[in-house]
Amino acid sequence: MDEDSHDFHLRIGREELVIRQRYQFISIANDVLIGLWFLIGSFMFFSESLTYSGTWLFVIGSVEMLIRPVIRLIRHLHLQRIRGPETATSDSSYDF
Repeated sequence: MDEDSHDFHLRIGREELVIRQRYQFISIANDVLIGLWFLIGSFMFFSESLTYSGTWLFVIGSVEMLIRPVIRLIRHLHLQRIRGPETATSDSSYDF
């Protein structure tokens, strides 16, 4: 048996890697903003005069939580368009 027969070669196009990195950055930035909105909003609830503004930060954070699956869907469709519809995808390990 040839020693090279155990090697695994994976080819991912440069364009696909760039797309994955961009969507990963967008997803991480969105997650950081979600955390900030909820953290700041939580502190605002300690003061009655800031409760209304804090509530709006919770609403903004909740909207951004809805954006998370939209980012994943757009990334999936973008990659599928590049690969072609006949190529099977297993993006679950790349979900961000």
